[in-house]
Amino acid sequence: MRESVILVDEKDCHIGTQEKLAAHIIPQRHRAFSVFIFNREGDTLLQRRALGKYHSPGLWANSCCGHPRPHEEVEVAAGRRLGEELSFTCPLTFLTTVCYTLKLEKDLWELEYTHVFKGYYEGPIAPHPEEICEIKWISPEELRSHVLAQPESYARWFRLYVLKHFDIIFGKPEGKLNQA
Repeated sequence: MRESVILVDEKDCHIGTQEKLAAHIIPQRHRAFSVFIFNREGDTLLQRRALGKYHSPGLWANSCCGHPRPHEEVEVAAGRRLGEELSFTCPLTFLTTVCYTLKLEKDLWELEYTHVFKGYYEGPIAPHPEEICEIKWISPEELRSHVLAQPESYARWFRLYVLKHFDIIFGKPEGKLNQA
């Protein structure tokens, strides 16, 4: 079964659907989600994308990401993919939306209106081998250092989250005060 994505305008209003791969070949803005899972120590769960993925294989990325299906709420889709990719679900909190256009390998594009969620989980994880070849927990500060030192090891969209949206997703870096 071919997956479809929800096409949206610049305000995230539904304007149609498109087959997923086609929307990544001729870039069309579509709805997506990214999930960041944290443990009680504040580390975030990363996944290394399976080597058989059609884009960004073998690269490190956030805990889970994907696209809602037509007529599926974004938060429901995010929970569904957590279960499909990592074999667990947990409550998710909406953080923000991030819109981006990124050129990937193999003449593919990401033109996404992404809903970003955060969740907390402590328990067993069984990554689906067709989706994920490796997982690890890492502190946000260590992650930022790794992304800066070895950007080629990370998916393009994930680098964007870490380098441009760090405070929203991971919290204020240590030593900075929240000045309201």
